[in-house]
Amino acid sequence: MRARSGLGLNAALLAVSTLVTLGLTEAGLRLAGYTPAAFEHTNRIANRGRTLLLDCYPSNPRGYFDVDLHDPATLERYRALGLARLDDAAAHTPYAVERRYSDQQFRSAPIGPHRPGVTRVVVIGDSFTEGMGVKEEDAYPRVLHRLLNTDGEAGHWEVLNCGRRGYDFPALYDLFQTVLAFDPDVVVYGMVLNDALRTPSFDGRQTYVNDWILDRGRMFRDGEARHLRPWTPRLLALVQDRVQTWRIGRDTTRWYHDMYGDANREGWDQTQALLEEMNRRTREKGGRFLIASWPLLVGLEGRYPFADVSETIARFCLSAGIPRHDLLAALYGRPAESLWVHPVDHHPNEIAHRLAAESLVGPVRGLVSETPEAEER
Repeated sequence: MRARSGLGLNAALLAVSTLVTLGLTEAGLRLAGYTPAAFEHTNRIANRGRTLLLDCYPSNPRGYFDVDLHDPATLERYRALGLARLDDAAAHTPYAVERRYSDQQFRSAPIGPHRPGVTRVVVIGDSFTEGMGVKEEDAYPRVLHRLLNTDGEAGHWEVLNCGRRGYDFPALYDLFQTVLAFDPDVVVYGMVLNDALRTPSFDGRQTYVNDWILDRGRMFRDGEARHLRPWTPRLLALVQDRVQTWRIGRDTTRWYHDMYGDANREGWDQTQALLEEMNRRTREKGGRFLIASWPLLVGLEGRYPFADVSETIARFCLSAGIPRHDLLAALYGRPAESLWVHPVDHHPNEIAHRLAAESLVGPVRGLVSETPEAEER
């Protein structure tokens, strides 16, 4: 009987201790004003001719966004330039970065004939290359241009940003055919893991709540901020938020892995064929082709979750004789969030672009001079 009563007492003490701990945790969360992280949706607004676009954000945590639509004069200036939905942007996503485009729809000056004595480098890719959320001068093609034109080589290099946001294969191949007419000495393709051609059945698996680039799961619309009801347990909300984040991360990670495996075999095979064709056609015109592999900005401080995918791409490039430079080494070891444009927009920010450009200087120079520095490392 004494043993049973002792067990009962211990169980009761444990229950009371647990309840007290939970109660204190709940009280602490309430005092701290805890609510699951949420942000207004990001926004993209453009003029009719799409020669001017604003990447708009709900907050400016790093102080980087230099356009503030709260300012009446700024608002009127862009209104005069023909941008639509400015009032809505000013109300919900007032902090912005400007993007201007040439008539060729590239984020660069109009591209003319290849000048004699100048090495022309054309950089293609998606929003990572075009520079979503960063100023034109901070996008890695522009930084690479400045870095190459140093050390007595001023004026000897021309780096053109021909990235197009939202482009995957096969659209990226069409873009490549367009820029080949510019007679590049080097074509740098800034490859992102979601670029591979995907079969319709495989693509249907991804809900895009969070694709490790845009965290749509933490965005809300129409100014309807997510507020917890007074009676909703904060501790429960915290646990649910963590579980949802883990599940979405697990499913998205699996999707990226499968994109380069048997689940998307046909799509990956077609992507490899297109990359081989890009390399072949560039060389036929006397140029050189380089794949610059961008990592997704997640898990950079520990075991990078897509290291095996990167290795799959590296093996293909090696077997196909395509030079490749992995940008992971330039970014690894840094907190991923320190490289994000915004907490819900995980495109590379100006720091990541600078590091990528610095990393590419040697491979690009080496590729032109055919030195081993351009090979996979």
